[in-house]
Amino acid sequence: MILLFTIIALALIFDYINGFHDAALSIATIVSTKVLTPFQAVLWAAIFNFAAYFLFSNFIGEYKIAGTVAHFVNRDFITLPVILSGLIAAITWNLFTWWFGIPSSSSHTLLGGFVGAALAHAGGWAVHGEHVIDYGSVIPTFLFIVFAPLIGMFVALVITILVINLFQRSNPYKADGWFRRMQLVSSALLSLGHGGNDAQKVLGIIAAAMAAHGDVDNIKHIPDWVPVACFSVIALGTMSGGWRIAKTMGKRITKTSPMEGVCAELAGATTLALTQYLGIPVSTTHTITGSIVGVGATKRMSAVRWGVTINLIWAWVLTIPVSALLAALVYWIVRLFL
Repeated sequence: MILLFTIIALALIFDYINGFHDAALSIATIVSTKVLTPFQAVLWAAIFNFAAYFLFSNFIGEYKIAGTVAHFVNRDFITLPVILSGLIAAITWNLFTWWFGIPSSSSHTLLGGFVGAALAHAGGWAVHGEHVIDYGSVIPTFLFIVFAPLIGMFVALVITILVINLFQRSNPYKADGWFRRMQLVSSALLSLGHGGNDAQKVLGIIAAAMAAHGDVDNIKHIPDWVPVACFSVIALGTMSGGWRIAKTMGKRITKTSPMEGVCAELAGATTLALTQYLGIPVSTTHTITGSIVGVGATKRMSAVRWGVTINLIWAWVLTIPVSALLAALVYWIVRLFL
């Protein structure tokens, strides 16, 4: 029981770290356009991160992404030490990338950590003909490392072109004021999407731990306090900041106006809504990066600082293997004491 409580505590710590590591991305453009101050922006984002709980509990009624995360590894190979090791690795990588201002993916950190620890536990990819990894859950998540930013970029391109054509004859001063107000809505939608996407990842991990301990059969039987805790903690994490990453996303990739901020945030929110419908956990980092790149590319390709973008892509590529190797190492150490 102590080990289960430890895992739940670490999962919520990961959720909190995810809050200031990832959730600040939803305020990057609204801060860079000076529509809100940093404090106002994180408070605004935190409110809608938590509001996602009511959306999923009262209206949607299911947690598809949590179910996907809970099944990254086949149930026969999920043990409490496996989950503990995966969480320790994920937290370590998240803190490392946060310190250096690298917007890596918490989703893929968790995927790499969970899978890496399970493979170390099993001693290979398969045991007695049974695969350790649930490829039906892992492969779509892996593919959306590429698809999520591409979808975000495409949607942002379409939205930006439509908006430019609709408002090309408008008074620039009045249009700018309208987009500043509109950015409050688009930022809220992006934060709602982020809360619904990322809090569910931790919900899935806790569900897997409780199932491994024998407390629940599946995600549908999870106690009500678990989703409340997950959505609350990610909102608290959002309020803690994440300015290093917000600076990278809001200014270093491309400079954004309020109109461009609205387009990027609407594109990001749309992409997150699509992936939540499909039950595929994606990176908010990847999604909003693709959206910002798409907006910048409508001006001219040189408006996007491709050197920064390529560095971000390298961080994304390394996240899963590094997290997996780190989790395997942690698992071997953990097994010496458990």
